[in-house]
Amino acid sequence: MPKGLREIRNRIKSVRSTGQITRAMQLVASSKMKRAQDAAKASRDYAELIGEILDTAAAKVGEQTHPLLTPRPVRVRGILLITPDKGMCGALNSNLIRAASEIRDAAFVTVGRKGRQALARTGRDLLADFTVSDRANFSEVRPAAEYLLKAFLDGKVDTVEVLYAHFKNTLVQAPRLQRLLPAEALAKQAREFRDRLGLPAGRAVEDSRDMIFEPSPAEILAELPALFFKQAAHQAVLESKASEHSARMVAMKAATDNSKKIAAALSLEYNKARQAAITQEILELTAGASSQ
Repeated sequence: MPKGLREIRNRIKSVRSTGQITRAMQLVASSKMKRAQDAAKASRDYAELIGEILDTAAAKVGEQTHPLLTPRPVRVRGILLITPDKGMCGALNSNLIRAASEIRDAAFVTVGRKGRQALARTGRDLLADFTVSDRANFSEVRPAAEYLLKAFLDGKVDTVEVLYAHFKNTLVQAPRLQRLLPAEALAKQAREFRDRLGLPAGRAVEDSRDMIFEPSPAEILAELPALFFKQAAHQAVLESKASEHSARMVAMKAATDNSKKIAAALSLEYNKARQAAITQEILELTAGASSQ
């Protein structure tokens, strides 16, 4: 076999092998995507419910003084950067890292290896790094949320903001920076969170029933801001996971389709080159027979 034909055939084998790998990755990402999307959507219902509880409590009791609700001068912004652990998900990682690079006077806490690596390369202030599995259970996200709560209360950071990939649909995932702390009012924070997720406005504030708070309104409202913050952080991680697997599934499908097109083009080139080689051999045999 001529050298050129051998090279083309090897390229065809390589492209088809790569296509099989990307096809397998597409199927894995597709199964994970469905689970992650269901988890994110189910958690939105809980976010709406806890928002209505906050609305009701604020309406019945009134505003309460709380360190998580009190604005203060911003010297250092605290950023929770949520990125995937792996690549192969299109422009998702680069968009998040680009958005993080534009933030100044900030200290970062990361969830995800890609964000940690990018901050380390650029020499940004990295306070802590946490690992979360694909299932992203609340118990996995809670350590990161509690670390940020402590950093805010201790004065290491003056805001807590979350930068993550907001899941819109399978084809669209956009970086989003959302401030979680401080929140000037519980009801306002709940409404902003519901609006950000596209949830319907709560109707709890219209509840005219008398309510009894146990053990006391002050003690209950003392715990609600931290609870809502943890839930908001967990929701952002779930949204990020749904975005990651959706982006990876789309990217791997595009890679699989491209490998098929390249393999078809190389096969056509191989057949043309093979036909030309056969024709050349026939001409040489004919010329040799005619000279005798």
